[in-house]
Amino acid sequence: MTMKNKVLLIVSLIFTSLVFSAQAQGNFKFTTETFDFGNIKEGPQATHVFEFVNTGDQPIIISNAQASCGCTTPDWTKEPIPPKGKGMIKATYNTEGRVGAFNKSITIISNAIESNKVIIIKGTVEPKGAPAVAPAQLPK
Repeated sequence: MTMKNKVLLIVSLIFTSLVFSAQAQGNFKFTTETFDFGNIKEGPQATHVFEFVNTGDQPIIISNAQASCGCTTPDWTKEPIPPKGKGMIKATYNTEGRVGAFNKSITIISNAIESNKVIIIKGTVEPKGAPAVAPAQLPK
């Protein structure tokens, strides 16, 4: 075998191993990646749990989940999620003093194929004292 053939063989073996190792990873499959709270009252915490299944062939390990602001607190499955296993990301939004529309992201950092996965919560916070029915719609 010539030196050129040996180099080609080594390069092709390295390339093949990289291709197969890149395919052996976990993969998020969320029920939904965006949740709209709609109109909610100011005061209580607004919480939604994003559920997912690992559709990959290796466990997913979530190392962190970072919210786009301090008004949103994420929590997540801490143990490795095996292939076909289920996990969750819980997003809690603090509505106190935050009247108006909001659109917040949570970036999930993991060893999955998509190592920085983004999910979204959104909605509109109404003031505590706002009437449930607009005055123009009240019976006369």
